[in-house]
Amino acid sequence: MKTVKYKQDKVRPSHVLLFIVLCLSGALFLSPMLISVMSAFKTNGEILKDPIAFPSSLYTGGFEYLFAKTDFPKAFFNSLFLTIVSELMIILVIPMGAYGIARTKSKLSGAIYTFFLTGMMIPFQSYMVALFRQLNTIGVFGTLYGPIVIYIAGACGFGTLLFTSFVSGIPVEIEEAAQIDGCSSLRTFWQIVFPLLKPCTASMVILNGLGIWNDYLMPSLVLPSTGAKTINVEIYRFAGELSSRWDIVFSGVVCGIVPILIVFFCLQGYFVKGITAGAAKG
Repeated sequence: MKTVKYKQDKVRPSHVLLFIVLCLSGALFLSPMLISVMSAFKTNGEILKDPIAFPSSLYTGGFEYLFAKTDFPKAFFNSLFLTIVSELMIILVIPMGAYGIARTKSKLSGAIYTFFLTGMMIPFQSYMVALFRQLNTIGVFGTLYGPIVIYIAGACGFGTLLFTSFVSGIPVEIEEAAQIDGCSSLRTFWQIVFPLLKPCTASMVILNGLGIWNDYLMPSLVLPSTGAKTINVEIYRFAGELSSRWDIVFSGVVCGIVPILIVFFCLQGYFVKGITAGAAKG
């Protein structure tokens, strides 16, 4: 029986240097999260005494105070509502629009595609005041539906660019075969085309979900000042100018990190495929 010998690459100094840089980058990236988790189980005095030390005991008073004596549970629900509803509407609307642009070869579809891409180049601060006035005109300013409208509109530019590139790579013959079998255009998209867009959809869900969940500016400006807003705005309230409850702050930070990590670990396979496929198409 013939044995096959594989040639092993020699360890070069550049490989060692690259490994060291990756380890340092990983440590630099994970250190804030590690400090936040450790501080969430420390008293406020321990945090002020030594912020980077390990907790002397498993202190859970910050979590108990957070959920029992603050508006954090309602703020958590508001953030969850904004993220889920916005994501559902984004996935419901933008892929269909991108599909129509990719499959309709006309000057109008090209102009609409250019219009969406142009919107990505305009800074939010330049039209922020006019946008808030428009939200007030349609009666959604000061409600949870105001940020949802803004999130959907803000995702149209990048979402159209991402989904259009993916749809263009799907063979048209698959859709023609479905239409021959009697499928309508809407049914063809949702049953034939959309399942093929799972990597793209996962990338869109993670990227927009992170932006919506971690957003501070929009809820602080659009939602009313009285009552709970979102988790980030609520956490900021605990860090006052004269006194701060850092144990509560870090407890809220940990509670805000956990849902994002769960979603990312569930969709990370599709997310990596979507990023790599998008890079290859680009």
